Amino acid sequence: MELRMSPENVWQAALGEFQLSLQRSVYDNWLRDTAFVAYEDGCYIIAAKTAYVQEWLTKRMKGMIKQRLERLSGRSVDVRFVVRPDSIAATEPSQSDAPLLNAASEERGRYQSQITGPSSSLNDKMTFEAFIEGEGNRFAHAAAQAVAQAPGKHYNPLFLYGGVGLGKTHLLHAIGNSVSQMGLTVRYVTSETFTNDLIEAIRTRANVAFRQTYRELDVLLIDDIQFIQGRESTKNEFFHTFNSLYATNKQIVIASDRPPHLLTKLEDRLRSRFSGGLIADLHPPDLEHRIAILRAKAYEIGIVIPDEVIRYIAEQYSSNVRELQGALNRLTAHSRLHATPLDLALATEVLGPLDLPLDDDPQAIIKAVADEYRITVSELEGPRRPRRIVEPRQLAMYLLREVAQLSFPQIGELLGGRDHTTAMHGADKISTKLETDTELRNHLENVRIRLSQ
Repeated sequence: MELRMSPENVWQAALGEFQLSLQRSVYDNWLRDTAFVAYEDGCYIIAAKTAYVQEWLTKRMKGMIKQRLERLSGRSVDVRFVVRPDSIAATEPSQSDAPLLNAASEERGRYQSQITGPSSSLNDKMTFEAFIEGEGNRFAHAAAQAVAQAPGKHYNPLFLYGGVGLGKTHLLHAIGNSVSQMGLTVRYVTSETFTNDLIEAIRTRANVAFRQTYRELDVLLIDDIQFIQGRESTKNEFFHTFNSLYATNKQIVIASDRPPHLLTKLEDRLRSRFSGGLIADLHPPDLEHRIAILRAKAYEIGIVIPDEVIRYIAEQYSSNVRELQGALNRLTAHSRLHATPLDLALATEVLGPLDLPLDDDPQAIIKAVADEYRITVSELEGPRRPRRIVEPRQLAMYLLREVAQLSFPQIGELLGGRDHTTAMHGADKISTKLETDTELRNHLENVRIRLSQ
């Protein structure tokens, strides 16, 4: 295929497809903040925000990214990851300050550089003005605005929960962007980043600097808190960080995929603190809300989309905002790459079977997983735990939760009368593995195709 777009646009098209196909946390943590730098001698040079992200992309995702770029561009290419210059500069102390730094302050400086200025991890596009309010998120939106107007005064902590792609992360960033304009020190992190920071602090013997950095924040925004379950050191460190911030009236905002009482692998002391402020949930957008979101996104990227195409996407993607945006990015990328009119015919061709509603019948899900792994339903539902059954059974747990919306006790009962904590562990295990396991992602996509037929 002849290359119809500039290398930079090919990279943007690849990002659009990755946003649709990858787990949300994978895209947000590793790809969202990347930037196209250059295309030299058949090599895409892509900037990562930090050295840690650069190393991760090079070791874990380079092959997958290279294949996607080759498919989109129609030619053999390479890809190299570099660190953004502004990130490097942010970690270097000024010359005038250098004589004042001792070993401890140097350690702290490495952490301090992550929470101020460009390195605060805030996405400046995620503001309250850019947030599309609807019936499903109105209460959470109002609570977030109240917190942003008076951090630490009301609703502390604020606990936001809801399914993937419903706007929790957007609201966290919106709060951060708002309070940063007041001159307050704010940091947005995922629980994974918090854990990695802690590990790095232990490795470099910078525990004191780590604690000072986090505990001197004015506002801490932490996403995907459910993933600290099972990580004893992280849970203990976060407990003390929470207490320190709360005792000094500093604002804490937490986001999760479930309410506090369902974080059953957390100690009561953490769950009770999460429940001590305001809890606000977010629900999937209704049809009119989805149409409004798509129109706003189309305006944002400067394209005109026929109403019938917008309605088609809105009707096919009913789960969350991220799916809507990913479908829109994928569709516009194909339109630009192939110089094809963005009409209903293209939408039905490009978006394909994954846009059809998935069969949410629990038995259909179990059978689809069994068929994908070429095992029997009785093996999947049985009490035995041979190695070849472990992954498909956990994938079934994940899908029964995500697609059928069953409770963990119900999932455990369906799959051999297992305890609800086993079902929760299995679903969380798959959610984590999807971030790095390409083969597992392929299995998941194949099962979704089976469920859409």
